[in-house]
Amino acid sequence: MNPIRTFIAIELPDDLRRRIAAAQAELKQTRERVGWTRPENIHLTLRFLGDVAQERIPAVADAMGNAAAGFSVFSVTVAGLGAFPNLKRPRVLWVGVQDPGGELTELARRLENALNEIGFERERRPFRPHLTLGRVKSPPSRAFCDRLAQARFDPGQVRVSEIVLMKSDLRPTGAVYTPLNRVALSVSEKQKTEGLHE
Repeated sequence: MNPIRTFIAIELPDDLRRRIAAAQAELKQTRERVGWTRPENIHLTLRFLGDVAQERIPAVADAMGNAAAGFSVFSVTVAGLGAFPNLKRPRVLWVGVQDPGGELTELARRLENALNEIGFERERRPFRPHLTLGRVKSPPSRAFCDRLAQARFDPGQVRVSEIVLMKSDLRPTGAVYTPLNRVALSVSEKQKTEGLHE
């Protein structure tokens, strides 16, 4: 059986995807050579796994369950536009993700540990949560860099209630993502009382 290109992610609500599409449309006006991520494909990556043998997928699903065990639903803040490595030499365009309570970072750490226990090498790069808008294909113009520096993305909340194992099929028209496994986070008694589980 052929290996499957996979990653573990958090899906985004439709209203946030619409706001991201609007931000992309604003930046597209400069007509730079950018490979834009389709809004329906934008997600918050917790861990990219790469090519995984199909027979290992059940073990990955179990690892996800172990990492999420007892972990309560939480929220992160999505705000601001930026670029890697920086705004003067943008290669990857992103919307920032703020994790003031540290829950997202802790979930990623648990996931890393659970995957390491089943034989995956640890990720060497630090966890830097973001939403990828696109990848710049050629040196950008000054006008584009200026527009990017001035662009705004107003803060919004994303409720994290599950993590998803995604299959990625790379096609000429772009990547196609298919969910392979979903693991729900817990709802605490306080959240039930406050109605946050609905």
